[in-house]
Amino acid sequence: MSEISKLDQRLIIKKIDSETVNIQINSNEMLMAIVGQFNQNLKELEKLTNTIIFFRGNSITCKGKKRNLEEFSEAIKFLINKYLLTNLVEKSDIVLSVKKNMKQEESNIKSFQQLIKTPRKSVIARSEKQSDYIKALKENEITMSLGPAGTGKSFLAVSVAVTLLLEKKIERVILSRPAVEAGEKLGFLPGDMKEKVDPYLRPLYDALYELFGADKIDKKIESGEIEIAPLAFMRGRTLKNCFAILDEAQNATETQIKMFLTRIGENSKLAVNGDPSQIDLINKSQSGLIKSKEILKNLNEIKIIEFDHTDVVRHPLVSKIIRAYQKKSTDDKD
Repeated sequence: MSEISKLDQRLIIKKIDSETVNIQINSNEMLMAIVGQFNQNLKELEKLTNTIIFFRGNSITCKGKKRNLEEFSEAIKFLINKYLLTNLVEKSDIVLSVKKNMKQEESNIKSFQQLIKTPRKSVIARSEKQSDYIKALKENEITMSLGPAGTGKSFLAVSVAVTLLLEKKIERVILSRPAVEAGEKLGFLPGDMKEKVDPYLRPLYDALYELFGADKIDKKIESGEIEIAPLAFMRGRTLKNCFAILDEAQNATETQIKMFLTRIGENSKLAVNGDPSQIDLINKSQSGLIKSKEILKNLNEIKIIEFDHTDVVRHPLVSKIIRAYQKKSTDDKD
């Protein structure tokens, strides 16, 4: 029996009749984490599973149709597994627990198998492709990910990279991206190299601070264990004992991506992330991300993960926005 199966048994589920299920959770801390402040989590579960939920003492009673009761029961199992592994149930976990576009058991197992524990929080895969992506980042020397905003490309790469650094499996983490402006002019930026590049790498800093804390990260930057470098400064280097991330790679040319990938040295991993729909180059045809994917797709040593709107975890509305723009683009072509 797998560890996940064992975790799933840490609760009592009683089927009262064909339209009612009762779940008893003996740990008060776990129960309150699942119920949420002012029962907010249960209210969200009601909407997502189309059921009616009652909460009293240490038991949760759910009424609804058979299929909806099954969804609710699997959702509670998922949330208990999440709490047992991370001691935390987040709002986004409620949505994930009843995601209907994947087999629930398979999804739960993959999510927890790819758990990443950081000093401030634990990270789990929130879609099958995220699970595959985390696995690829851990096991492959080079990983490329393509997909829309909000799919976790940068966040998960940073999570894996700095975790390997803290575990002393590598000596440095290198964060890089093309210095291409997203539509507006930033003008002359004063200061040293870090200060000039910082505005371009703010999303990566946000992920670093959220997972590991500002003080810890700032010390790692000062010591050189975390290095900030524009893509142009990668030329001529050999990257050894490090994890290097090229973010916003849709704004790099084919030649630049080739240059970055060929920097790989002993005991190193490289991650190349980008969104082909957000190219900021004046000549969009110069973007090398999709070209590089096609050139490298048959190399077994390189893993390529392609996300779509179903993998968006930032906010449910983001997925709808992406679909709307994709539909407009398709209609325009027609």
